[in-house]
Amino acid sequence: MTRPLSEQIVLVSGAGRGLGAAIAVAFAREGAQVVVNYRASREQAELLAAQLGPRAVAIQADVRDADQVQRMFEVVRRTMGPVTTLVHNALTDYRFNGDARDTIATLTPERLRGQTDTACVGALLLLQQAVPDMTAQGFGRVVTIGSNLVQNPVVPYHDYTAAKSALLALTRTAAAELGPQGITVNMVSGGLLRTTDASAATPDAVFDLIAANTPLRRVTTPEELADTVVFFASPWARAVTGQNLIVDGGLVFG
Repeated sequence: MTRPLSEQIVLVSGAGRGLGAAIAVAFAREGAQVVVNYRASREQAELLAAQLGPRAVAIQADVRDADQVQRMFEVVRRTMGPVTTLVHNALTDYRFNGDARDTIATLTPERLRGQTDTACVGALLLLQQAVPDMTAQGFGRVVTIGSNLVQNPVVPYHDYTAAKSALLALTRTAAAELGPQGITVNMVSGGLLRTTDASAATPDAVFDLIAANTPLRRVTTPEELADTVVFFASPWARAVTGQNLIVDGGLVFG
């Protein structure tokens, strides 16, 4: 079963800023109803929803908290209808600065759990709310956001990369379970994006080095990655599930 993008109700976690905001914009451009989820970026999320128009709404919820996630979905059901499309983009506060990263010696269990809680526990709680509605409709699209560091940990961001690797596994096991219900589950993995709040701490020299080693000779933007997310929700991807598509200009060949 397929459904035009203009008939989809899309919830994007962590959409108040950065990549999440670009994804929300991309779906709204295609006519979808969009839920801009945020944890702390209230002003940015509400401004974005207002800019996207009457078919968008900003809703606060910490995706690590089951009660908050449930309340968010209840609001969406009452005001827009059941979610058809879930994009799990939320990221615990993080800065891609290789010089300031944690090493194996300095990384704490709390920081590792913090990344995993948002990536994997957040995905689980979102899925547990979204899947019953998707199953009832016989249609669902789920896209998780990963990282090319899983394939090529050129900078060893241990906590972030471990969490994204676990999320990739959950993406594939969810695809295996949910396929019979008409639900596809895929991952889009970016590299360093130019520029988001998380990558703002990255020195220009690193961006230049990445560009020089990428076949397209440039660094991928949030908007370019967002378009690929929209593809996975579109009718053109109806036979694709359990996949991880790396969108980094060819830096890492998957």
